[in-house]
Amino acid sequence: MSKVVELIPPKLRPRVLGAGLHAAFALPRPLRRLIAGAPLRLDGQELSLDAQLLLAMQKLTGSTRLSADTPELAREQMTQSSGIVNRAPLTGVAVGERSIPTPNGELAARLYRPQELTEHSPLLVFFHGGGWVIGDLDSHDDLCRYFAKTAGVRVLSVDYRLAPEARFPAAFDDALAAFRYAVDKAGELGTRPDLIAVGGDSAGGNLAAAVSYHTTRQAERAPAFQLLMYPAVDASVRRRSRELFGDGLLLTDGDMTWFLDQYTGPALDRTDLRLSVLLAEDLSGLPPAHVVTVGFDPLRDEGEEYARRLAEAGVPVVARRFDDLIHGFGNLRQAGTRFNEALSEIAGTLRAGLSLNTPTK
Repeated sequence: MSKVVELIPPKLRPRVLGAGLHAAFALPRPLRRLIAGAPLRLDGQELSLDAQLLLAMQKLTGSTRLSADTPELAREQMTQSSGIVNRAPLTGVAVGERSIPTPNGELAARLYRPQELTEHSPLLVFFHGGGWVIGDLDSHDDLCRYFAKTAGVRVLSVDYRLAPEARFPAAFDDALAAFRYAVDKAGELGTRPDLIAVGGDSAGGNLAAAVSYHTTRQAERAPAFQLLMYPAVDASVRRRSRELFGDGLLLTDGDMTWFLDQYTGPALDRTDLRLSVLLAEDLSGLPPAHVVTVGFDPLRDEGEEYARRLAEAGVPVVARRFDDLIHGFGNLRQAGTRFNEALSEIAGTLRAGLSLNTPTK
């Protein structure tokens, strides 16, 4: 099948493959099961049919990993994948391009607002996933639109610098600068300093957690809430979930090794708390958190250990494992119903968490 894909002109490939993907997801359940294969069960969990079907379709195209021979190729692959999954942009959301000044130059950003929202509202400063190497404003455009519309909040998506061109701690520095910018410009962004949250998926979850920890420990304005979707929070240890779910489930063990090598280089001490916040001795006083993990994910165990550590430190935490899903499902909303269901629940928790600081009328 991958040979057939190569015959499709590159410009038409996302459209053609996207049509095939969405046609497969529209088939009756027995036919979807036939394509997906027998149910996959690991560690007492069963993978959802939607996730298994997507992996089967991915295998047919010959694309089975997020890493690549070069960062440029990996970025191109992610752009194509986004074009395959996502169709029309979600309506009902006003979108504006912005620029964030930092000590290391201007960062592109994108501000999302539900069209009916005219008064001040909570704001989510969002950091995209992609192993600190891939991903951009466009790759997570659908997810940010969805959170804005469904949670009823503004979302500021940040295009931080990527590795290996800008290695650790560049992404962290940019994330911290972006949060500080949001606090300083709260009124201009349609919010208040005490209504600003941080969030992200995977590497973006890592950045959100690190910003939350750093601002709290520096006694500066900290986020009102942190949304951590399948976050990477400890680069120093390979846990059991890296072994169990390290192959064939979108994010692989090899991908994580490659991403970390690109981000940190081989010589960096990976216990640095700006990278491995799970290793902090004291997590008390951090912002309330929603920690989302998924069952079939190499990063599952470190995310769940972080949620436990936060709770033990007295931080209000909603820890939620979607045990039938895979890493990266936040970018798959337009593919399958199960992904929508999970994101709807996350958006509801985000809305509830941010409403704690919102005054009643």
